[in-house]
Amino acid sequence: MAGLTPINGLDMDPEIELFVKAGIDGESIGNCPFSQRLFMILWLKGVVFNVTTVDVKRKPADLHNLAPGTHPPFLTFNGEVKTDVNKIEEFLEETLCPPKYPKLAAKQHDSNTAGIDIFAKFSAFIKNTRLNANDGLARNLIKALKMLDEYLKSPLPEEIDADSIDEVTVSRRKFLDGDELTLADCNLLPKLHIMKVVAKKYRNFEIPTEMTGVWRYLNIAYARDEFTNTCAADGEIEAAYADVARRLSRS
Repeated sequence: MAGLTPINGLDMDPEIELFVKAGIDGESIGNCPFSQRLFMILWLKGVVFNVTTVDVKRKPADLHNLAPGTHPPFLTFNGEVKTDVNKIEEFLEETLCPPKYPKLAAKQHDSNTAGIDIFAKFSAFIKNTRLNANDGLARNLIKALKMLDEYLKSPLPEEIDADSIDEVTVSRRKFLDGDELTLADCNLLPKLHIMKVVAKKYRNFEIPTEMTGVWRYLNIAYARDEFTNTCAADGEIEAAYADVARRLSRS
């Protein structure tokens, strides 16, 4: 992995500015899971960085010049503009690396794909306007949530002690890949939270109470500053979907 290039013999912190979508007021954090994903990654890396909210309706001229044709999120790293979210994540993980910065990649491959279908199933559910299709789309969403619930409840290999007489049948870990937040969580949690807020507001849909793995996962995340301080307010999220989640009709 590439490390930071020493400047004048010193391993100096890079200059990083993250540009995220602004809320309705043009200043607060807006609804954007990709913005929150990068915000969380930088926070977890422990690097010093600045955050600028961008009103996409009135994008300042200097930002047009900085990243023409680009919508947030994007960032500048020592003056270099980075615009692709997946490539930014990869770049930050390779560049902000041990020993100075923590590694955030998940150890288990399945942690990266857990819950991968939830947001697509949610989008189909919330955008649907046909009453006769609603129940089927809700079942598809529940099925995707159930798969995540089962993964969160299943012990990871590191939780199973082959020499122990006590069999571990239910995982006690906090997050997807263990007790620490990883890149996988930075990707999934913002989308899972949006689904929870919007589905309740516009379809009166709630994550089933028996999905204790999903609820434990969310509640632990809600107690972490890395998530709550990078997340848009529920009102912002609801407002973002006001025109998307149209009323159901029989036609």
